[in-house]
Amino acid sequence: MRLRPCIDIHGGCVKQIVGGSIREGQAVTENFVSERDAAYYASLYREKGLAGGHIILLDSAAADPQAYEADRAQALRALAAYPGGMQIGGGITPENASGYLDAGASHVIVTSYVFHGGSLDEERLEKMKRAVGTERLVLDLSCRKLPGSAAENSGSGQTAPQADPAQPGQYAVVTDRWQKYTRWIITQENLLALRSHCSEFLIHAADVEGKRGGIQEELVGILGSFCKATGFPVTYAGGVHAASDLARIASLSGGRLDVTVGSALRIFGGDLDLDALAAEAAQKWS
Repeated sequence: MRLRPCIDIHGGCVKQIVGGSIREGQAVTENFVSERDAAYYASLYREKGLAGGHIILLDSAAADPQAYEADRAQALRALAAYPGGMQIGGGITPENASGYLDAGASHVIVTSYVFHGGSLDEERLEKMKRAVGTERLVLDLSCRKLPGSAAENSGSGQTAPQADPAQPGQYAVVTDRWQKYTRWIITQENLLALRSHCSEFLIHAADVEGKRGGIQEELVGILGSFCKATGFPVTYAGGVHAASDLARIASLSGGRLDVTVGSALRIFGGDLDLDALAAEAAQKWS
């Protein structure tokens, strides 16, 4: 198990937020807003030898171009501070992906571009693969648990899928900053079918992201079984608030599932020490 670092950028600032709170025209729920820029955190991760983390641009280029450009400027400074050390996601398309790779990203991370119109768009996936190569493509399968009924979803502001085989209680990939459900469900079969199209999976458990209330164990169990069966690189993020969460992830995955911790880290206003957590992940749970 590796601890994968993160830099989330919103409004041109490094932040830790409650992931599910990002909605058009509404203020996000912020856990932490840093006085330091993204390059500071990238340099910190470089100095500590923590590679393979991700930079996520949280603003929408379509909804707020000015905020997105501020995010992008921060991200480019971070990539320059740690060339080859971090991946980048948020608004990635075949047209702009190579620019981020040239700027120092090790990989580009994609969700909304390929999960288009509520399902996996194979034509768009192939276009992205041609643009960057499978070996430099990370597919973000961040997901939410499907509501148990239409009434349960009422008033949530989220768009729930209407087509089978999606069933209540399953985990569906979500797009547009985790607000729109797709029909693509996190299952062993689907993960196996998709792994040949990318180099890694990144999966935020959007229902618990930023809440520091514990991991989504059922989802971790699905991912852990996949990792044990295949050895394919997968990073889980969402809900970690104590070292015991990492121990549980390791138990469910045989130490093969990597993990990202954000709001719970001391560098982002939490209680956990980055060095101690990274050492435990590498020594105890690998």
